[in-house]
Formats: sequence, C-alpha cells, structure tokens
Amino acid sequence: MQTLVLHPDCAPGSIHSITADIVPTADGCRATFVAQGAVAKIAVPAVAAPGRFDNLWKTTCFEIFWSHDGTSYREFNLSPSTRWACYDFDAFREGMRDAPAAVEIAVTANASELMLVADIRSALPLPATVALNAIIEDEDGINRYWALAFRTGAPEFHASECRALELAA
Repeated sequence: MQTLVLHPDCAPGSIHSITADIVPTADGCRATFVAQGAVAKIAVPAVAAPGRFDNLWKTTCFEIFWSHDGTSYREFNLSPSTRWACYDFDAFREGMRDAPAAVEIAVTANASELMLVADIRSALPLPATVALNAIIEDEDGINRYWALAFRTGAPEFHASECRALELAA
C-alpha cells in the first residue's frame, strides 16, 4: 500500500490517513483506497446506480491518473456511490474526452474506515507512471486533497508530479 499525503495548504480534517494500492491485471487494474479517521464526519455519496457520471470530484472521490508516455494520460474518478468516470487527455488538461472503460466498485465503511475497491477494465499500457489521489469533503464542506506527491502551489492532480508511482512492464 502507498501512503497518500495531505496537500500542505489543507488543514487537517476528519480523515487522518489514506493508503492506496494499484495492481495491473490482464484487462486493466484493481485499485484499493482506504481512508481512516472519523468517517461519519465526511461527505460520503449515497450508493447510486453504478455507471459513468461526470463531476464526481466535487465531493469525496478517489482518482487514478495513468500515463504510458509521460504526456498523454487517462483519468479515473471513483466515487463511493459506485459511480465512475474515465477520461483521456492528450497533454496537461488538453484534449479531454470520454475514454473506454468498464468499472465495478465495491465500498465498505464503518466509523473509522472507508474502503473502496475498483476493478477497472480498460487499456492501460505498461510501463506507466501513476497517480493515486483522494478528495475528501469534510463536515465543514471543505474538500481536502490527498496524493502520492504534489507540485508546488495549489492542488493539481493533473500535474505530472502527482504521478509518482512507477509500474514496470
């Protein structure tokens, strides 16, 4: 499991740690995110009909950014509601379009832990640099941003500096 860090501009909130793991599979990958803390004090979207849905990042959501060539990348948004999104980009925030994927999300939660496991079927070439991120909306309505790494400045998950995990071929 990889440990995510809270962005330095974010005040601590109800979640005190997040770990994540990603394992390539024959037809995509399996990702696991575990947020620990006072889960009852964060906004956890209600379970909804699974499927593709935009703007999931506006509240509690987990994300993956996958780049095979260092320039273009595929973004996955994974909501505890079991909704998801998948986009391709040609370069930093350029050429955004829906990307082909099928995603199954399982969520478990208790007072101190929220776990999301996503089985993703999508073309994900190796080797790759990968970002594992989380957005946690706290009870104060403020989103807190978590990642493997951040570039200097405001939180920006699309930045290549966030893709700090290297997966070999």
